[in-house]
Amino acid sequence: MSTRGATLHAPAETVRADTPQPPSARLPLVVYILALGTFLMGTTEFVVAGLLPEIAGDLQVSVAQTGLMITVFAAGMIVGAPLMAMLTLRLPKRLTLMLALGVFAAGHVIVALSSNFTLVLAARFLTAIATGAFWAVANVAAARAAGPAASSRALGLVGAGAMLANVVGVPLGAFAGQLMGWRGPFWALAALSAAAIVLIARTVPHDGGDQQAASIRSELTALRSGRLWLVLAACATTTGGVLAAYSYISPLLTDRSGIASGIVPLVLVGFGLGALAGSLVGGRLGDRRPHTVTIVAAAGATLLLLTISLLAGYAVPTIILIALLGFFGLGANPVLMSLAVRFARQAPVLASALTVSAFNLGTAIGSWIAGRTLDTELGTTGPAMVGTAIAALTLLSTITIALTQRRRLAARIQAATA
Repeated sequence: MSTRGATLHAPAETVRADTPQPPSARLPLVVYILALGTFLMGTTEFVVAGLLPEIAGDLQVSVAQTGLMITVFAAGMIVGAPLMAMLTLRLPKRLTLMLALGVFAAGHVIVALSSNFTLVLAARFLTAIATGAFWAVANVAAARAAGPAASSRALGLVGAGAMLANVVGVPLGAFAGQLMGWRGPFWALAALSAAAIVLIARTVPHDGGDQQAASIRSELTALRSGRLWLVLAACATTTGGVLAAYSYISPLLTDRSGIASGIVPLVLVGFGLGALAGSLVGGRLGDRRPHTVTIVAAAGATLLLLTISLLAGYAVPTIILIALLGFFGLGANPVLMSLAVRFARQAPVLASALTVSAFNLGTAIGSWIAGRTLDTELGTTGPAMVGTAIAALTLLSTITIALTQRRRLAARIQAATA
């Protein structure tokens, strides 16, 4: 399938978003290569959590200070995605992806070689900026390669790369780091990202001709779209609600549910598997009924978070609910990204970058609020209750988007028949 000259925005503007689309062909190879890239980046974002004691001991800082490696990475993602989308706007997407992977690899080499904690933090921030740039452009490249009828499915697969990182990459990285030292996983990620550069060079089509009309001014006009801002709000609240609870799920399981600490990683794997399945299923269904998927996912996540906060004292139901939370809580993300790209029309890269920032901003704010509830009367159930409130806000955005689209369709039909 040729991808040159393809556009990213026709379906939502010309047909009803919930109208079933014709079945599409198998996704092109490049989508799977891009998913490999997000797998590497999802692994590096969270592998630190499993290596905090080892890193702290080697760099002679406290575990709390070492946690800044996660915070700094999130900040880099928030800032880096839209910033790099603008700075690389006139570059071919293939070149941008290759440069991002090169910087990503270099950041890991710096971390692996450094004994200075400040330099490590700087390298993590640099790595996060490269991650934001790759993710934003990868979403657009995948949607373009798949075509309008399968864009959500392609984005679901790209997002599934990061979900798979939670199931496979992070546990393997933590295990390898405990066996060979915490620097080992960083060397491995640097080597794998260098190999990914070759694959990107061979599979992503050259699109230099598409950049002639690109300009920062035309990209920024997308910010006038009210529907785009509604989607970004949904991105922030859906992820912020789920990860507000997930960030502090370990104390909930051990202190409230009575689960042994050795079982907690298996519960987290269950969440990761649920998130992986949700991303794939949501992406596939989202091409036909995007608004149904986003509303059902938001309602499901809200109900599950509320139920977790009420039934946290029962181990088995809590384990099942957490796996379902991964499925519903993160399943609509590829659909939201696809809608953002469609609503931005002539600014797909900026829209994609802003969704990356929105996801990370929601995570940062949600986890910060949730952490403050641990010392209140709510205790370990506080984060789940905070998550419930934040996730419920997603319903406001998703329902408003659906109603807006219905009104626009009705107005078009009336104008056509007048």
